[in-house]
Amino acid sequence: MRFHNGCWTKSKGVELFSPKEIHFFEVKDNILSICAPTNPIRHRGDVLEGINLTVVISSPAPEVIRVQTKHHLGVTHHGPDFELNLPGKSCLEIEDKEDKFVLSTGSLSLEVGKNPFYLIYKRGNEVITKSFNDLACVKTDWHGFIYDADGDTSNTYMTQSLGLSVGELVYGLGERFTSFVKNGQNVEIWNEDGGTNTQLSYKNIPFYLTNKGYGVLVNHPENVSFEVASEFVTKVNFTVEGNELDYFLINGPTMKEVVKRYTDLTGKPALPPTWTFGLWLSTSFTTNYDEQTVMSFVDGMLDRGIPLRVFHFDCYWMKEFHWSSFIWDDRVFPDPVGMLKRIKAKGLNICVWINPYIGQESPLFHEGCEKGYFVKRKNGDPWQWDMWQAGMALVDFTNPDACKWFQSKLEALLDMGVDCFKTDFGERIPTDVVWHDGSDPQKMHNYYTYLYNKCVFELLQKKRGNDDAVLFARSATVGGQKFPVHWGGDCWSDYESMEESLRGGLSLLMSGFGFWSHDIGGFEATSTPDVYKRWAAFGLLSSHSRLHGSSSYRVPWVYDEEAVDVVRTFTKLKARLMPYLYKTAVQAATEGIPTMRSMVMEFTDDKNTHYLDKQYMLGDNLMVAPIFNPDSIGEFYLPKGRWTNFLTGEIKEGGNWYSEKFDYLSIPLFVRENSIVCLGSHTDKPDYDFEDKPEVCIYCLQDGATATTTVYNQKGKEAITVTATRNGDTISVKTSTPIGTVKVIDSDKNLKISLS
Repeated sequence: MRFHNGCWTKSKGVELFSPKEIHFFEVKDNILSICAPTNPIRHRGDVLEGINLTVVISSPAPEVIRVQTKHHLGVTHHGPDFELNLPGKSCLEIEDKEDKFVLSTGSLSLEVGKNPFYLIYKRGNEVITKSFNDLACVKTDWHGFIYDADGDTSNTYMTQSLGLSVGELVYGLGERFTSFVKNGQNVEIWNEDGGTNTQLSYKNIPFYLTNKGYGVLVNHPENVSFEVASEFVTKVNFTVEGNELDYFLINGPTMKEVVKRYTDLTGKPALPPTWTFGLWLSTSFTTNYDEQTVMSFVDGMLDRGIPLRVFHFDCYWMKEFHWSSFIWDDRVFPDPVGMLKRIKAKGLNICVWINPYIGQESPLFHEGCEKGYFVKRKNGDPWQWDMWQAGMALVDFTNPDACKWFQSKLEALLDMGVDCFKTDFGERIPTDVVWHDGSDPQKMHNYYTYLYNKCVFELLQKKRGNDDAVLFARSATVGGQKFPVHWGGDCWSDYESMEESLRGGLSLLMSGFGFWSHDIGGFEATSTPDVYKRWAAFGLLSSHSRLHGSSSYRVPWVYDEEAVDVVRTFTKLKARLMPYLYKTAVQAATEGIPTMRSMVMEFTDDKNTHYLDKQYMLGDNLMVAPIFNPDSIGEFYLPKGRWTNFLTGEIKEGGNWYSEKFDYLSIPLFVRENSIVCLGSHTDKPDYDFEDKPEVCIYCLQDGATATTTVYNQKGKEAITVTATRNGDTISVKTSTPIGTVKVIDSDKNLKISLS
């Protein structure tokens, strides 16, 4: 939201009230509370007719500073609020100097000027960002204090701008399909169902981080308007409506450490079960299917040697107009319990599509109305809409009884043999409604998805156990990463959509999310065989992999026979990589560092990586560069060091760009130097004993260097530790338990292995 017209003037009718000095203060329990008048107080008359802001500064954890600013303290705070991991005590060290306060936590400090008022954030002696006259209460229809007493906050905002330095770039803000670097953009944190090719997003997260190694979480579930180097090109501005503003500044100094601390605050991703890392196949959306069709797809995949692991039933497992009834359509699935048993006998898990809407043709509609389980209009009627299902109502997850009711319907499906749910939708949430618990409708618009996915995830934890709970979710807000997996939403079936999907995914994964998927082959329309095969390689080198479409099937043989070879090859490759991939997943669950990482997150010191959005690191050691053109050209950048082509063993020097042709059974997949990658003994499934004599591959270990890796069992517990140290032409390998073969991949063919 913009309040200025260039440098010198404000927009018409706008007045900004910024703190001018610290007039009173209190230090208590390591918290600094400030009374900050927005007029200079030169004499007693200046205390009349003005706005005072109360600024409270604390530290919930080392390297994190929280700034809370309020205008009218008597205004009731309405929830919901993000569920944050906040300790009872502030860990801020407060030093009161003559002209300023110096507030410290770890290596992060904040200087607060007394007169004039200012904010300067430092890491050691380095200024990382600052604010001069940039924290403010804003009035957008200002005619003087006497006309501002009706209690209407629609013209009142709180805003903060934080400075950007030369070369500083901004990332994150959730799943965004616009430019990967956010400088120059206006971003509205407002969940909407807009596909993957506009500025709208299913997963809006009011958290950004920069290549300078710090991040900012704006602690507001409602719309937060960001001007990222747009209104003022040297500032990030964020604005919320109302009388209060709450944000956290999180230090790194690395981008990984920022995300780690951010997820300490907002929650770590749950660790998905190992079977979820295999290939998922969907019925697609509006296609015709029955049990015979489903079994032909399952058998077709298995007969062709493609190790399918999960089958997904999309919307039409229920009758049309009945979404959601959670009742199988007996016209096409007359024996659902028997069918699920037959599918599971082939070694597959089962997912079904759900959403939080109840169409008025559903047998659940009248039950929900009678018991008051739906969101209501202000007159007490259930809110209904025709945008998706005719006359649909919306389940009110602020009502504990409605949550139990919703869970009871899903529990019956779990008892039948369903293993997980695709929790679709959750973005089109009305604001002219009344919630059971009195929540603020503006805040509930984005927050609804958190309650929706939490309700379903907690049921899965109860019924399947913590180790076997997983969703396939589309919408999200802060904290939604605790309920994985999330996929990228409705994309088209071309290279442009494949590219924008990756861009949106990397942006989301820089915003605290650990796991991500997308519709292989695209959702809308039908891709060419060429696009499908390239997307399959990309999809099977993502954390989770699903074949799904809208009006056409996504089984590979409907494209061509080579597509079958491609899907089979990369599905088996992913299964073989599982000891490595699962180690990466455990890291995401314990540290918050995502499985798929932007190149700038992994190589921030290399300025060539700062704009890269068409390649990524899959864990610590593997670089993946999907192919986005019909000419089979792979274009990619390798940072400094030696990189080994995982599929061919060819070694390339980093610090260079490469452009090469790749056939459909290949992809730019490179291992960085000083890496150990453990490979498993199975290619037929993703869930097996990873600790059963894995193959240990050591890549380009430099003389004097040591590399370490861990193999985890299927419960996420350490099973094997492998350490390799090179001394001259000898590589000494130590393992905690027996392993399989050890392979050294290096241009020096005279290296010897010493195993102990």
